[in-house]
Amino acid sequence: MSHRFTRLLWHNGLMLAVLLALALFLLYPIGLTVRGGFASDPASRSGWTLDHILLVFQDPRAMAGLMNALKIAVVTTLLCIVVSLPLAVMSARFSFPGKKVLNAAILVPLILPPFVGAIGMRAILGRQGAMNALLGTDFDVLGSARFWGVVLVEALHLYPIIYLNATAALANLDPALDEAAENLGCGPWRRFFRVTLPLIRPGLFAGATIVFIWSFTELGTPLMFDYTTVTPVQIFFGLQEVENSARPYALTVVLLACSIGMYVLGKMVFGGKGYEMYSKASRASSEVKLSGMWGWLAAGAFGLVTLAALMPHLGVVATSFAGTGQWYKTVLPTSWTTDHFNQALTHPDSFGAIVNSLKLASAAMILDIGVGVLVAYLIVRTKVRGRGLLDALCMMPLAVPGLVMAFGYVAMTLRYPFGKGDPLEGVLSVFGANPNPFGLLVIAYAVRRLPYIVRASVAGLEQTSGELEEAAVNLGASRLTAVRRVILPLIMANLIAGGLLVFSFSMLEVSDSLILAQQSRHYPLTKAIYAFMNRLGDGPSIASAMGVWGMALLTVTLFGASMMLGKKLGSIFRV
Repeated sequence: MSHRFTRLLWHNGLMLAVLLALALFLLYPIGLTVRGGFASDPASRSGWTLDHILLVFQDPRAMAGLMNALKIAVVTTLLCIVVSLPLAVMSARFSFPGKKVLNAAILVPLILPPFVGAIGMRAILGRQGAMNALLGTDFDVLGSARFWGVVLVEALHLYPIIYLNATAALANLDPALDEAAENLGCGPWRRFFRVTLPLIRPGLFAGATIVFIWSFTELGTPLMFDYTTVTPVQIFFGLQEVENSARPYALTVVLLACSIGMYVLGKMVFGGKGYEMYSKASRASSEVKLSGMWGWLAAGAFGLVTLAALMPHLGVVATSFAGTGQWYKTVLPTSWTTDHFNQALTHPDSFGAIVNSLKLASAAMILDIGVGVLVAYLIVRTKVRGRGLLDALCMMPLAVPGLVMAFGYVAMTLRYPFGKGDPLEGVLSVFGANPNPFGLLVIAYAVRRLPYIVRASVAGLEQTSGELEEAAVNLGASRLTAVRRVILPLIMANLIAGGLLVFSFSMLEVSDSLILAQQSRHYPLTKAIYAFMNRLGDGPSIASAMGVWGMALLTVTLFGASMMLGKKLGSIFRV
């Protein structure tokens, strides 16, 4: 048997193994969710009917929830574009005082999920909050303005995703195209709308897609604002009837169908194809230096957006230090304490949740690094058939709502071999007298964050010459040794950056944690924060302190990943 044939067998075998794993833990849960929405017998998941789906469209409350979710997604996405695109253009085309620091500061919102940021916004913008106390107004994000509270929190968290994609797209443009249009008499606004915007449209669409799907299916923020007439929250509250009712499945199917439909529609209308540049001249050499008033105005725009984005973080920090019941109808808390931080690390529920999240996120990171390197190697270094399918499947979790995935994992535990009386009952289970969701949580975290490590690994391999690996093989090393001793050290920065993102975002994952962990001893960090928020007295303060610990962790990991990947960080948040 020739060496080439053996290598081909290995490549095809590895490809098949990865595809089977993705089919089991990505496609199968989605399929079970869809199947549950069409089952005529909810208990046995047998038969087919459209009745449950039709009932969703006949239920006024369900339709109101769907429309509210859609409005949140549309307004949040538009607001993110309005905020991010001008900043990206300024960053790509101009230099101004403090640009490097401000470019890093603009990413600050990513260190706190909107689920936690909602705590801070409630304290600042609530009827009895700091803003009303300062201005003497009666604005209420927990009453009549719940919708705008949710939109504001989500937009302030998600705009960096569009900013990263737009900045990366602008950095790849050939400045000669803009100069040619200018020489033909086009003014700056016409050049932007007729030349620049069409060229960066695919990158802009990629970021907007993530923002739209994220905000459309976001569960935590509406929960924190008690905004219950929205589809994700309705699905969450329907979890307890999932064993005997098809309604939660039907709602989830409708949510998934709407997400896919809006993505396809957006792709057709706004996506378009990418345009190849004949050359990619250095953007730095074409930057216009802004000095004096214009330079400070540009820096001020970045500073103003960053300050607004910091508002939820400041609210969370102030709540964590405020004495219990001591921030009410005042601009600042009337007394301060550090006791809540001690309780966040010593209270059995909070400390156990932090330990659980550390274990789960670490396991997901290790699993993703192993799978990510294998997938990237198959995509970049081999010619095996199915590479395009593999790449698409690995990026699919970015386009599939996390709520749908979490619901699919619940459905897995209700069927063979994990259901009642089956051989693996209790190994991966959500309900029952003695549930065991840890395995599912690791798998869910790993699958949801797999795109980050795959994109980071692919970027590293594409920048590493395959000749180095071949040279090691020609000198007598095995293929595995060549990869381990030559390739992995060269792409280690990419692996560390991708691994940090997997770890940090897994630590603060919301949908999977809220749905899969049903008992306090299994709570990850975000589920414990939600539980403390619903506790009277010092609950919100302890929840805020736990959020601050999470912010500190994400700050370190995100800035570490940004330093290692630079402008390539934006390519991680693409569909």
